[in-house]
Amino acid sequence: MKIGGLLKFTLIDFPGRPAAVIFTQGCNFRCRYCHNPELVYPHMFSQPVAEEEIDAFLKRRQGTLEGIVVSGGEPTLFDDLPQFLAKIKSMGYAVKLDTNGTRPEMIKELLDKKLVDFIAMDLKAPLDKYSSITGVEFNPAVLRQSMDLIRNAGIGYEFRTTYDKEVLTDADIEAISQSVDGKCYRVQECLPVAKEKAALKVLHDDL
Repeated sequence: MKIGGLLKFTLIDFPGRPAAVIFTQGCNFRCRYCHNPELVYPHMFSQPVAEEEIDAFLKRRQGTLEGIVVSGGEPTLFDDLPQFLAKIKSMGYAVKLDTNGTRPEMIKELLDKKLVDFIAMDLKAPLDKYSSITGVEFNPAVLRQSMDLIRNAGIGYEFRTTYDKEVLTDADIEAISQSVDGKCYRVQECLPVAKEKAALKVLHDDL
């Protein structure tokens, strides 16, 4: 795992649970409105946080925090994600995963091993517009696989879209909502990069 930051406390990122957020480095998308470019573009990466430092923080917060959110970047790009989440679960934390849904095989493994308690999947655009929004070419069928896995997993989940009105329309939002039958779907405002980064307070020191 390459860990790019830690948000030590949040009441809004894991529904119903006080939590911390661990941010991984690296992403397979290049969305123009990305609010964490320092976790996406390699030339902007800071020195990764040592996993041992994260372990020490999690041990100190046992009994205080209830959940850990693993976000990014895109956490499912890391083949050792199951081992990382198993370690978090062994400390008594519930786990929420934030993902773009491009690795359904990883999502399936995590679900089969009962390593996640909640999944939030970003839906960037209607499937026919995905490449223009994400900046990469890929088969959108993989997203349908992830969506089906998440909806049928029997755990808490949420689909969400960042509504950048420079690249999406109201009709696009309606199409995305219809693709998930309007269930567990949330639209979030696209904030200016500087403002959003300030709100997130992604930290990689003073652990």
